[in-house]
Amino acid sequence: MAGIVIAVIVTLIVGVPAGAFFGTTYRKKIVETKIGNAEDKAREIIDEALKIAENKKREGLLEVKEESIRTKNELDKEIKERRAEIQRFERRVQQKEENIDKKAEAIEKKESNLSAKEEEIARQKEEIAKLNEQRVQELERISGLTSEQAKEYLLKIVEDEVKHESAILIKELENKAKEEADKKAKEYVVSAIQRCAADHVSETTISVVQLPNDEMKGRIIGREGRNIRTLETMTGVDLIIDDTPEAVILSGFDPIRREVARIALEKLIVDGRIHPARIEEMVEKAQKEVEVMIKEEGEAATLDVGVHGIHPELVRLLGKMRFRTSYGQNALKHSIEVAHLAGLLAAEMGLDVRMAKRAGLLHDIGKAVDHEMEGSHIQLGVELCKKYKESAIVINSVESHHGDVEPQSLIACIVQAADTISAARPGARRETLETYTSRLRQLEDITNNFKGVDKSFAIQAGREIRVMVVPEQISDSDMVLLARDVSKKIEAELDYPGQIKINVIRESRVIDYAK
Repeated sequence: MAGIVIAVIVTLIVGVPAGAFFGTTYRKKIVETKIGNAEDKAREIIDEALKIAENKKREGLLEVKEESIRTKNELDKEIKERRAEIQRFERRVQQKEENIDKKAEAIEKKESNLSAKEEEIARQKEEIAKLNEQRVQELERISGLTSEQAKEYLLKIVEDEVKHESAILIKELENKAKEEADKKAKEYVVSAIQRCAADHVSETTISVVQLPNDEMKGRIIGREGRNIRTLETMTGVDLIIDDTPEAVILSGFDPIRREVARIALEKLIVDGRIHPARIEEMVEKAQKEVEVMIKEEGEAATLDVGVHGIHPELVRLLGKMRFRTSYGQNALKHSIEVAHLAGLLAAEMGLDVRMAKRAGLLHDIGKAVDHEMEGSHIQLGVELCKKYKESAIVINSVESHHGDVEPQSLIACIVQAADTISAARPGARRETLETYTSRLRQLEDITNNFKGVDKSFAIQAGREIRVMVVPEQISDSDMVLLARDVSKKIEAELDYPGQIKINVIRESRVIDYAK
């Protein structure tokens, strides 16, 4: 048993390495066989791949060859087309060159013809110049005048004819315009004047206070003149107590102060107690009454004209104008009259009546302060209107009513006309003798300075100027132009109310004596 086991063990010990050896050899052979088969298969794949690649190469070469052939054919076709187009262009260029050559030939022919014509024209000009020179010489021989003398003679004839025709034309146009303008203007102005009734009162520099009896004069003078001195000092007005029965004269250039003095004196006369303390009290009361009166006068003026919305300070200044005068004409009454006239004229022309009245009422507002402030009443009036926010139309009307600036609206022109109408009414204003004679002298001097004027005479209180001309120097046609020039110069250099008639007279006299 044991022997069997041992035999089995020995067999295993001997057989296992032998089996392992033989197994290894067998596997090796199998692997080698597989490797050989794989190499053979790989060779077959490579050969087949080479064959396929060769076929692809041949096919690619064929395609490239076909593409190159197709591209070549297209290029050949395009080249042919381009060549054909170039040939067409060449033919067109050739045709144009031929046309240009033909035109150049034609231009050369024209130039040659023009040169010939220019030579012919130059020759003809020379002949004409010679003929003209001969004609001028012949004319000079026949007329006995040189060419310069003849030219001057012809120019003088033409100038006289043109002057005559222009004078006739100017006269016709002026007459026509004047007829139409005067007709309308007269209708408007006459209608406005007829419908506006205003008083014409000349203010003076004195006021008269009536006394109950002459005994009151001594009481006004007071002991050693203390009462009269106090009154004069408080009011700034001179009291003239003379032989005038039952009257005392108050003299002063400031109407407001005269009014204060008049009211105070009348109160003292009624009261009967006249002494310095009472005088001071009455003067203060009179000043307050005058201030109230000024305000009431301004309000009454606005109500009379029908203008509302004026600044209270302007209303007070309007009332103050009640005590201001211009050439003897009351400034407030003048402004009210101008406002009414401007409103009537504006109504006739279809303009804003209220605005025209407002501008007319305020046109002289500067006169209320021109004695207290520096500047003309126009400048002061413009400043006041701007200060109290008046409209541009009113400001321009104030600024232009004496012609210092150009009017910018019809209302401003209406205010100018209304101001002139109010100032030019008979009795509305008075002038000093010096002013009157000076204006007449200036009027005659202006006309005497014109060439051809013999002498001139201002007549009808300066409303007409008669101009006597030298007949040899001024023709009938020249008279029209002379009258126009004189009127323009008078308008530019002289200030005057209303209008001035220019009457030009040309006469020839022959005097002989029968013996």
